[in-house]
Amino acid sequence: MSGREKFKTMHSVFDNFTNRTIFKLISEGHFLGLESPVAIGKESNVFTAKKSSGKVIVKIYRLETCDFNRMYDYLKQDTRYCFLKGKRRKTIFAWVQREYRNLLKAREAGVRVPLPITFQNNVLVMEHIGDVSPAPKLKDSIPENPKRFFDKVIIGMGQLYKAGIVHGDLSQFNILNNNEEPVFIDFSQGISLEAQMAAEYLVRDIKNCSDFFAKLGVKEDREETRKKILAYHKL
Repeated sequence: MSGREKFKTMHSVFDNFTNRTIFKLISEGHFLGLESPVAIGKESNVFTAKKSSGKVIVKIYRLETCDFNRMYDYLKQDTRYCFLKGKRRKTIFAWVQREYRNLLKAREAGVRVPLPITFQNNVLVMEHIGDVSPAPKLKDSIPENPKRFFDKVIIGMGQLYKAGIVHGDLSQFNILNNNEEPVFIDFSQGISLEAQMAAEYLVRDIKNCSDFFAKLGVKEDREETRKKILAYHKL
């Protein structure tokens, strides 16, 4: 990362409010300090952070430059958050809280996801997935056996569906390849099966994943994939 890019990243992420939140998390013992950036997204930046032994991942949502209207489009389907329209900061805080809850629920259902450790305001602390370095995203690390990997992705989607959640943005950008095991990430947009758009989002998740693996030679009928996922709800 160039000096100019690093400055832009620091300026858009580390406002005084966020600095105070990070300091509080450090003072509570969740980590010792931020280490290095892992990913720079449209709405958040992800960093590794040091602990006395090992590392954690710290995801920081930008308070000023993220698209909180898009966040609200997802949140408004949940009656718990319908009062947030037009409230930028509270929308972002709710987004972080929802990602934490979705990760917990997915984890309890047996889906391979990072263990959520804690959250506060616009900052989420999670388990570090990977060995020394963070596990790469699927788009950057093609599986040795794409068919077997895709089968595991379908199982994960089925387990998630059984837990009552649709990821809503699943693709090669939001799946890690951790030693040939898929790990789902980025759960803030995950919605419950009761939500009006749940079925549509599931179809989109299947399309995104199927299209990627089709390029790797894995031919899977989308409707059959959908049936496999829905079958988990009856188990």
